[in-house]
Amino acid sequence: MNTHQAQILEALEGRLQYRFKDRAGLLRALTHRSAVPGDQVAHESYQRHEFLGDRVLALVVAEMLFTAYPREEEGDLARRLNQLVRRETCAEVATDLDLGAVVRLGAGERQSGGRRKEAILGDVAEAVIAAIYLDGGFDAARDFVLRNWKPRMENLTGPLRDSKTLLQEWAQGRGQGLPAYSIVDRSGPDHAPTFRVVVTIDGEAAGEGQGKSKRDAEQAAAAEALANRAG
Repeated sequence: MNTHQAQILEALEGRLQYRFKDRAGLLRALTHRSAVPGDQVAHESYQRHEFLGDRVLALVVAEMLFTAYPREEEGDLARRLNQLVRRETCAEVATDLDLGAVVRLGAGERQSGGRRKEAILGDVAEAVIAAIYLDGGFDAARDFVLRNWKPRMENLTGPLRDSKTLLQEWAQGRGQGLPAYSIVDRSGPDHAPTFRVVVTIDGEAAGEGQGKSKRDAEQAAAAEALANRAG
């Protein structure tokens, strides 16, 4: 690592409010797959870090919501969770921390505006969470998430979007097919039926729910799919 690179990472640590014991993990968290040879992507790019950071973020935000909203039901908590951990929110955090300026990209990705791409920014934010977790442990990662996500939780305004909408946005944001809902069971008398619905994404079951109407059952299935995704 040369002096200029070390200065860039030191300035970034100031914005992150965390000093790394080993900056190699931070450097990997900032490295897009386009910046490394194809056979080294799994180990030298941020992909594995993004996978881990996504889970750490979901756990910390879930705990934060559980504490902040003691009277809310699971479905409402799941909707808040998915608004806070979705790619757009992660990209906002990355922008606030100016991660786009330091992410390592291949020439083609740089020329196509990769430093401003929402998908890359969101992934890098999650990868940085993983880097902090691996370097300093859960408490350090938790502190980082709370600093950057708690104000966003407190500033959530307007009605919570329904679970079906959030699940559709989640699937589309990852290049997957639209969720499909199927009634797998109908029980009870005609005047008070209960429906059981399964939602699938790209042919795979993602969640199941039941309700007194098809709409309620679909919403319950979508909420379970979102909860499964967050877990």
